[in-house]
Amino acid sequence: MKDSDFLKALDSAGNFQLRRAAERLREGLFDPIGVQLLTAGETHLNRVFDRGVRELNKHKAAHLCICGAYGQGKSHSLTYLRNRALGKGFVTSQINLDPREIPFHNFQQVYRALVTNIQFPDMETSLADSWKIWADQFKSLSATDNGQRTTDNELTTDNEQHAARLLEILPDEIPHFFRTVLTALALETVSLSRYERHLKKHAAFRPHEFPYLLGRALVGEAIPVYRLKPAFRYREVFFYKDASLLCRGWQSYLGMIFGLSRLFQEMGFKGWVLLFDEGEAITQTPVNSRSKSYQILQQIFAPETPVPGFYPVFAFTDDFFMQVREEDYDRIRLWRGEESLYFDQNYEQAWRNLVVHRLQDLSSKEWINLSTRLMLLHARAYRWEPPKRAYQQMTRRRLSETKGQEARLKIKALVDQLDLVHQDEVLGNSS
Repeated sequence: MKDSDFLKALDSAGNFQLRRAAERLREGLFDPIGVQLLTAGETHLNRVFDRGVRELNKHKAAHLCICGAYGQGKSHSLTYLRNRALGKGFVTSQINLDPREIPFHNFQQVYRALVTNIQFPDMETSLADSWKIWADQFKSLSATDNGQRTTDNELTTDNEQHAARLLEILPDEIPHFFRTVLTALALETVSLSRYERHLKKHAAFRPHEFPYLLGRALVGEAIPVYRLKPAFRYREVFFYKDASLLCRGWQSYLGMIFGLSRLFQEMGFKGWVLLFDEGEAITQTPVNSRSKSYQILQQIFAPETPVPGFYPVFAFTDDFFMQVREEDYDRIRLWRGEESLYFDQNYEQAWRNLVVHRLQDLSSKEWINLSTRLMLLHARAYRWEPPKRAYQQMTRRRLSETKGQEARLKIKALVDQLDLVHQDEVLGNSS
């Protein structure tokens, strides 16, 4: 960020936001405003991320791995890239992987976390709401189209005709269950008279439940099929019986992610950038789970055919790549009297050409520049005038003392120093 852009962003931030950023940095945490104002070394990060965007524009597969030690700025870099992706018109999702709460081998939970944390450019809506808004606009445009398709004449109601048009644009990767849910979300519930509502055959007609159940199903929650069928029936999703409504296996949820990336482009976005923090959690599980996780990762890094708009970004420590190198790919397991390999291929060899951006410690010049910006942020947050020359001298000494430490600990030390200087200024003025 140029100095002029920094000052403009600093002026636009509120005092509460600046104080919150200072307090989080004081605790060794990162903050959205801190990411916006204090990111350093972003030129190379922008370059490698934008290279992936260009690959997507050429209809090629893209991915990015951010590699660095703990506290070196991986989470900060992911948040920065999320903001950059939103600015470029991508839908984004950022999650932290965890071997207990969000284990990568349980991909239904991963899908649920991604969709729950979805963010659209310039919009604060859920996936279900954004889809319904776009589907309503699509219906209006379709209604003004004089070139009606033959399927429109074969179907009797407006709901069925709208469903047929939506079915044509939904990507093939989306499983039948989710195609049904997406279509039902976009349709209106049929109206019944007061007499019809009291008939036994319409006992399952509970229109107030339908949006809630469909929304939960879309984010990957396990909703019994018998509770969803009335929503499909009364919203006239004519094709819901064409295939099984069960959604099993990681392939279904990965297919849904691929399909949504295509669908987002149909909706006018650039695609879907998925950011996975703490990727080394994948290797902190038993060998059976690691085997499945590697298999899923292979499909993400190198899909059989490039997926338009799909851009995954992972943050790893070197522990992840070390574990991949040390795996025994010839290890055999015995299952029901039959022998098989734990791993379907040697992933050390398969992932030799991954796009990896390694985080490096900032240069002395970059640290001095960062400390100056931090001083301005602290001064604006707490409304004081720091002695710049004395602060710069103390900063050089503090950076020398913390040489080799994690980046977040260095920033914490700089904030602590600013607090001391500020305290001395307050005491000096009061005396």
